[in-house]
Amino acid sequence: MHRFLVLLASVLLAAPAWAQTVTFGASVQVTGPVANTGRYYKDAYEFAVDKINAAGGVKIGTEQRKIALKILDNQSDVNLSVRQYVQLLAQDKVNFLLGPFASNFVLADSSIAEKSRVPMVQGGGASDQIYSRGYRYIFGTLPAASDYFGSTIEAMTKLTPRPQTVALLYADDAFDVSVAKGTRGALERAGLKTVIDARYSTNASDFSALLSRIKSGKIDAVLVAGHETEVLNFIRQAKSLDVSPKLYSFTVGVPSADFRQALGADANGASGMSAWLPTAALKDRWFGDAEAFARAWKAKFGYEPDYHAASGVATVEALVNAIEAAGSIDAQKVRDTLAKSSFDSVYGHVAFNDKGQISMPQTMIQIQNDKVVPIFAAGRFINKLDYPLGPWGDR
Repeated sequence: MHRFLVLLASVLLAAPAWAQTVTFGASVQVTGPVANTGRYYKDAYEFAVDKINAAGGVKIGTEQRKIALKILDNQSDVNLSVRQYVQLLAQDKVNFLLGPFASNFVLADSSIAEKSRVPMVQGGGASDQIYSRGYRYIFGTLPAASDYFGSTIEAMTKLTPRPQTVALLYADDAFDVSVAKGTRGALERAGLKTVIDARYSTNASDFSALLSRIKSGKIDAVLVAGHETEVLNFIRQAKSLDVSPKLYSFTVGVPSADFRQALGADANGASGMSAWLPTAALKDRWFGDAEAFARAWKAKFGYEPDYHAASGVATVEALVNAIEAAGSIDAQKVRDTLAKSSFDSVYGHVAFNDKGQISMPQTMIQIQNDKVVPIFAAGRFINKLDYPLGPWGDR
């Protein structure tokens, strides 16, 4: 018996360093009303962790450790999400936090990270409100919501004929309110006249009254900040009511293959924006480049990645890089290293400002012939915008 215990002890002492793990925890919308987008984050976290572990895991000093991942389903319920982040830290004893989808969730959940002094890196919330509270433990890989329509508005000023009237519609949640606030100022600076500025209820299904105002006012351009389900309802009702402005653009949906599949030919002509497109120019140490990443993603999950997927992967990479640079899993040391992050990923260059957010320009995109086409970025047109839009029957 004594010899057995000695042998067992020697085996345990000889166990490889990666037998220990570093645990990342997240509460994500796997089910519920926003699960269609929430799944990007679950898939992104699992995809990135699997890839990094296959390459040996995270190196901490001379040790190589695998990453363990704990994901809970918040069922698209903010209150449940908050309770789950408490559970992840207090009961599951995770080392670091990855974020949920949607700004209103991040606003609530980041308070748990801040109170516990454990870094949360998230790629699902862009509202300026997240970063206006002076929190030190929240880091985000989405650019500021207030500038989401920046590239679109700049492109509008270069169109012929230039749009004369604009409708700005937005949902009443944290992200869309931030988008609207920034868009108002950008439209004013661009000399574009906003004649409808309307706030609607989140998860709204009836846009007929707003569409009637747009039609009767002969509005040239319509900018909508909302959720994908709302945008789908808006487009379907616009067609049924024969409302066809010269241009319309949406904060969500347009980059998504599901969006195009849901609408079919009616998706053509819809504009939007994306902080990420899969190009070979974007490279990192794990996936090679963004084109290879996109192919591998589709092969694994059966659907195309969009910027949510790439942003989610970047959050995992940010934590891994910070842990390795710190040479420690001490929460404070990793937090301080995150604040100094500067690395290239398949999502783009990641470097956080003093509030914890990145700066990344949006590319205006449009669906043409059932494909996402980059239209405008860095002050110039990349491809021709389908403008002014023709009647619905011609799409």
